[in-house]
Amino acid sequence: MSKARLIKTENSDTLCECGKVHRSALEYLAVGNGAISELPTLLDIYGAKKAFLISDINTDRAAGDKVRAALAKKGIAFGEYVFQNSELEPNEWAVGSATIKLDKSADILVGIGSGTVNDICKIVSKTSKIPYIIVATAPSMDGYASGTSSMIVDGLKVSVNSKCPEVIIGDTDVLCEAPVKMLVSGLGDMLAKYISIAEWRIANAIGGEYYCEKIAKDVRDALLACVKNADGLLRGDVESVEAVFLGLVKSGCAMDHAGVSRPASGVEHYISHVLDMRGQEFGTAVETHGIQCAVATLSAAKLYCKLKDHTPDLDVALKYVADFEFDAWAKELQTLLGKASAPMIAAEAKDGKYDKEKHSERIKVIIGNWDKIISIINEEIPSPDTLSQLFKALGLPQNISDLEPDVSLFPNIFKATKDIRDKYVLSRLLWDLGIIDEYSNMIV
Repeated sequence: MSKARLIKTENSDTLCECGKVHRSALEYLAVGNGAISELPTLLDIYGAKKAFLISDINTDRAAGDKVRAALAKKGIAFGEYVFQNSELEPNEWAVGSATIKLDKSADILVGIGSGTVNDICKIVSKTSKIPYIIVATAPSMDGYASGTSSMIVDGLKVSVNSKCPEVIIGDTDVLCEAPVKMLVSGLGDMLAKYISIAEWRIANAIGGEYYCEKIAKDVRDALLACVKNADGLLRGDVESVEAVFLGLVKSGCAMDHAGVSRPASGVEHYISHVLDMRGQEFGTAVETHGIQCAVATLSAAKLYCKLKDHTPDLDVALKYVADFEFDAWAKELQTLLGKASAPMIAAEAKDGKYDKEKHSERIKVIIGNWDKIISIINEEIPSPDTLSQLFKALGLPQNISDLEPDVSLFPNIFKATKDIRDKYVLSRLLWDLGIIDEYSNMIV
């Protein structure tokens, strides 16, 4: 069994070959069995006299008593707010509610939870200007160490600049008790890195976007450790759970080091975002973030595998883009996403993704780099069959139809991913090639 370890992040001023100095805002990581017992020591490091705890009814049940006991044992004062929502959403209401409830005499914030609680607390910590510790209750997503919060704002799933916590606590006594679905969800979020790293490299080859091989290797190594230990997740094996948790933390740090989300998310995350936005707008069913990302990863891998047999055709690409009507597509977006489509449509005026002159230049670069793009796909993305076997072993769903039963929506769900952010992902590459209609109809 793992023993709790308190690790101090070692930041360096050394310039990386990529031209950046990689520093993490994460200062301490406590991981292993009984790691929550390190909480009083960490509060002492920050000179904190009073903590304020934020959780929801589920996460409080998972670790709230352990946190309160650790504080009470050392006589540390604390206040707390437990969201009573059984399905808490990371939105304006939740952030506002937590901010209002925050005890202004508290000098450190302690979140107890995973994705939603962490996203809310990162914003509250930033606005209140007090240090933040997150006590993880499930290794279910990679946002623990990132400096952004995935929020629903005006119905649109967006990344909001917030802050990375100073401390992350991953107590395996708690993490291993998380529902199997949450454990598998965390692995699903890690599997997404196959696509995100490939797309980061492709974006670098096509548009000269910033890329760092050191960061990419760190993420690949973390992903490899997760996959190597994947079979133990279903039985809550400590080594397997800790591998996924550390992989998720390292992915968050990678985003922090890069200054962008590229190392950890690509088109697969955007498919998940579209499903989330439909759920917010129309009340359709949604799965956990990691499971949605996993299914979308397999779907993207199938499309990339198909793309390896494609030969780019300049005339086909230019004709497709010449015939493309953004106003008509905007109406399709409105039907698919309702009011959540408004910011996406408005963003085109700034992003210029569909500018025909820019496309004419870009498609020539794509054709000139086609062999390199295919090499990246071969190097980074495993075969769909390999992924499918892993999914079967873990009981993961394998098709978008397992998440969204209306097959008629699949093409537009995929096409919408090119409009969520100004990030070059698979759907934008397929649009540039003039074959997105054909490929989007292959989503199952």
